[in-house]
Amino acid sequence: MISFLLDGEDLADTWFAISPLTEVMGSLRVLREPGLQPLHAPWRSSVLRRLDPADARLLAALVGPTLALPDFLTPRPTAFAPTIEEELAAVRAAPVEIVRRDLLAAHAPAPLPGALRRVDAPGARPVLELLDELCELLLRYWELAFRSSWPRMRLVLEGDVTHRARQLATGGARLLFADLHPNLRWRNGELRIDRMISRHRVDGAGRGLRLVPSLFAHKPAPPVSAEEPPMLSYPGRGAATLWEREPGPDVSALASLLGAPRTTVLRLLAEPLPTVEIARRLRVTPSAVSQHLRVLHTTGLLTRSRDGRHVLYRRSELGDRLADGA
Repeated sequence: MISFLLDGEDLADTWFAISPLTEVMGSLRVLREPGLQPLHAPWRSSVLRRLDPADARLLAALVGPTLALPDFLTPRPTAFAPTIEEELAAVRAAPVEIVRRDLLAAHAPAPLPGALRRVDAPGARPVLELLDELCELLLRYWELAFRSSWPRMRLVLEGDVTHRARQLATGGARLLFADLHPNLRWRNGELRIDRMISRHRVDGAGRGLRLVPSLFAHKPAPPVSAEEPPMLSYPGRGAATLWEREPGPDVSALASLLGAPRTTVLRLLAEPLPTVEIARRLRVTPSAVSQHLRVLHTTGLLTRSRDGRHVLYRRSELGDRLADGA
């Protein structure tokens, strides 16, 4: 059993994050053990057909015999939705001694696979070379296996976060943790994660808790090392809907209602986008797009939020229903 000791300050600093790199690393377990989540079988088959054999061997070496993953390859998110590039930058910054520690811990008590044994060589250079190689490998793997599917994956993960936030708002931390997974128990300021190989306690010490939903997680997964701050990847809701085929919408019917330009804008905004990016994709002027956005927002088909200097537009629930049901 692994447990997190969380005081009031830790609970106040408990928040969710969506991590592309957590999905990438979690998917390596599915590549190795397809029986963990059979619902990903079509995705797995497609990826393995296209994956370079040398890359496949090195990716497989990152998963320990107990399916543990090196902690430095699942860094604690510092924002709600970091990009894969931002997370890999954090990986590149991992200290040499942490890289060695985490690779050894993920494979303990077995020896390291041959592809990783260079980290046992003296000096920092072999570790830094391996670290650079792993970051380039994971980025190639992301492009091949995740880039095209990520918008849909992110929507499913955001749906899970919305549900969990509602649980926290209506029932507090007790209801939130009780609803996450049967292996989790919350009692007297301690979050216990049962059915773990490791046995240790981690004191939050005011560092808070990061909760990261994952479509590839089969059970809650905290860091392997007791020295890492509290973080928990857990099975996200809606994974079974990820690969469902959706019926093609009748775009002509929606265009008859809204007009072709606004229909195009509405269908484009399944993901949040600023005005300039919408205009770029449609090859029109931002002012032309702004007129359509104003009408669609006023009628409740779009939501908007500010991200720095940009205003991001996205379909509302009503807009989703209209676009998907067209």
